[in-house]
Amino acid sequence: MKTYQIDKNGYYGKFGGAYIPEVLHQCVADLQGAYLQVLESDSFKQEYHQLLRDYVGRPSPLYYAKRLSDKYGAKIYLKREDLNHTGAHKINNTIGQILLAQRMGKKRIIAETGAGQHGVATATVCALMDMPCVVYMGETDIERQEPNVQKMKMLGATVIPVTSGNMTLKDATNEAIRDWCCHPSDTFYIIGSTVGPHPYPDLVARLQSVISEEIKWQLDEKEGRDYPDYLIACVGGGSNAAGTIYHYINDERVKIALGEAAGKGIDSGMSAATIQLGKEGIIHGARTLVMQNEDGQIEEPYSISAGLDYPGIGPIHAYLTNEGRSQVYAVDDQQAMDAVFELTSLEGIIPALESAHALGVLNEIKFQPDDIVVLTLSGRGDKDMETYIRVMNDEV
Repeated sequence: MKTYQIDKNGYYGKFGGAYIPEVLHQCVADLQGAYLQVLESDSFKQEYHQLLRDYVGRPSPLYYAKRLSDKYGAKIYLKREDLNHTGAHKINNTIGQILLAQRMGKKRIIAETGAGQHGVATATVCALMDMPCVVYMGETDIERQEPNVQKMKMLGATVIPVTSGNMTLKDATNEAIRDWCCHPSDTFYIIGSTVGPHPYPDLVARLQSVISEEIKWQLDEKEGRDYPDYLIACVGGGSNAAGTIYHYINDERVKIALGEAAGKGIDSGMSAATIQLGKEGIIHGARTLVMQNEDGQIEEPYSISAGLDYPGIGPIHAYLTNEGRSQVYAVDDQQAMDAVFELTSLEGIIPALESAHALGVLNEIKFQPDDIVVLTLSGRGDKDMETYIRVMNDEV
């Protein structure tokens, strides 16, 4: 049977791998050797699932959105990752990775962040486990995600502003990798998405797969079958999308529809639509699709959403699109903003800007009345309130 999962060499088809500087070779090799052994051990599983239950608040609800369903003519369920502790799916991954770091004897944690949700989730688990934490964040994102910056500092993290490039997620990742190169022996890099050198894309996907694991039994309870007709999620690096589809990836009955950030439009020169605009290349240690010019220089991405403002995409998503397994739609800033206010007015839920790109996909698909749709609401909108307030004030 055809599988879309990673192979033993760390590739999804031709995408993935570990393209890294020599100084990091041993770190990455150690991680490759340890991660499956740890994740499959009884002690890890017990501690991880206990923390997900008692600390994060899992399982997250699968909520039938009646008014949204009526509007789009299908049965739409929202997987409520926005209700997790720290307000997004990111905590599923950081708890797993810090437990792995502890078991590997690492003493210091670093992370990159765009929207700040991964930074907050990393700072949270570092406070919980009493480990020092350094978070790299672009100056542009610091300005637009101020509440999350203050949360990270309150949780004891050192937030280092990054002023290179366009001062967003790509640049924060560059600086985190530089730090890792300088401190390879004692430092564990908690990557926030399904990007980076193998084994990170697989590690993050496995830790986020708790999302699809829960969807299976929750749907079975509600609909008498454990699979939907459609799975919908937003995709930047791709961790919430990978977690949403993980247990359905080889089930061809389930259609996968993802929303990426078109910014001001595909042809505007201000976009982060990597699937639409990217070409094969290497970014942050993995072969994937990358927004780049004819000389192979990375193009600066743009999105109103700090968490989707990335010029690459997880190799799993590059592969799934290449194989026709997933359909990726480009959702622009205006469509995402419209989706925010639509969900707020119809269901009383204020979503994160990232999640709004998933909601924007609903307009792109012609559903049948009996279609069952599960859309992952990856985060809540607290961090984006300044943006929403500006929009409301402009409309007044």
